[in-house]
Amino acid sequence: MLGLGAGAAAAVPLAGCGGHKNSDDGGGAGGSRPGGDGTRGPGPKPTKTARPIGDGSTSFTGKQPHQPDAPVPLEPGQTPPQFVVFSWDGAGEVGNGLFPRFLDLAKEHGAAMTFFLSGVYLLPESKKRLYDPPNNPRGASDIGYLTDGHIKDTLKNIRRAWLEGHEIGTHFNGHFCGGSGSVGNWTSQQWRSEIDQAKSFVKEWRTNSGWTDLESLPFDYDKELVGGRTPCLLGQDKLLPTARELGWRYDASSPGGRQVWPAKRQGIWDLPLQQIPFPGHSFEVLSMDYNMLANQSVNSTNAPAHNYPGWRKQSAQSYISGFKRAYESNRAPFFVGNHFEQWNGGIYMDAVEQALKHIAREKEKGGDVRLVSFRQFTDWLDVQKPEVLERFRTLDVGQEPAGGWKAFAKDTAGAGAGDAA
Repeated sequence: MLGLGAGAAAAVPLAGCGGHKNSDDGGGAGGSRPGGDGTRGPGPKPTKTARPIGDGSTSFTGKQPHQPDAPVPLEPGQTPPQFVVFSWDGAGEVGNGLFPRFLDLAKEHGAAMTFFLSGVYLLPESKKRLYDPPNNPRGASDIGYLTDGHIKDTLKNIRRAWLEGHEIGTHFNGHFCGGSGSVGNWTSQQWRSEIDQAKSFVKEWRTNSGWTDLESLPFDYDKELVGGRTPCLLGQDKLLPTARELGWRYDASSPGGRQVWPAKRQGIWDLPLQQIPFPGHSFEVLSMDYNMLANQSVNSTNAPAHNYPGWRKQSAQSYISGFKRAYESNRAPFFVGNHFEQWNGGIYMDAVEQALKHIAREKEKGGDVRLVSFRQFTDWLDVQKPEVLERFRTLDVGQEPAGGWKAFAKDTAGAGAGDAA
């Protein structure tokens, strides 16, 4: 279930699994609201009468609430904001309370996040043969299926997440990372099948479950879904042509990205997990909870408890160091990936919470820090002048602009790498 690969250094594996095996313990971009603090505004409330879509599993309820103002291009000489995106793979609630815990935390600090929902988490196990995964037996899933009760809890939290301003992306379905059935071997056409099925499980959960008494999800998933993250960060090359055809705006599947300003790949914004400092080591670690675990406990999710305090501190400091390095230098966006898991006593959830609170304090002290979703960040990227972003990309990891941001960003015409410090 926990896939490995090459990461920031030979000792660093890739991202892990996207979910659970039916266990109760779990294994504003752009503008600002009035005041100019860069946080999310309250936005409009959904219309009182939802317009059902299809079988009523989803519905149109108006513009999503709690979105920032429309982004605007940076002015000459203006320092870019420090964008931070916290994201969650799988996004299933399995009775450990982690989904609402982080919704509460986000609400407390005015943060938006991206939830990469695994489609099979809305498919009852009794209907698992509706899933026909490429190169795998019908009904197979390396992350299993949720209980009916946990599906209902997941629906409740996905509904709440969207209404509170978060993004619902996709982590696809069965999370196949190894063997001939691995997503790394899928063709573009097979990725299209996987995406179509993931969307259908979201759009037809009422038909598949028979739960007509539950509220609809308050969004049109065909319009909501503009990006995803592949299982174990595999298969991006063949996914991207399909993503482009579907009109997706970004993909968050690249492994081992550096903390520099992103570029497009095959017409899609490439927003990778990043290599960040790993306290006590000469190598760096990928900015995801599973990669902390893999380097601390050699993939064990239940290591001896005496290690937990030190590992918790190390993980939190890794995230904080990654944020600080970007914030105090090139202002590259900072991306963090997570799973709703209680690995090693839940220390990685504690570390993520500690890091988010640290970052939020910088925002609350007046820093131009924006805790946003991937979609909100791409909204900002899309309105910036290409030559401005190109100049930002000349700044290396941890590299401050020569003469400060005002001088560096004043004139973007003809700017090159030689202008950086």
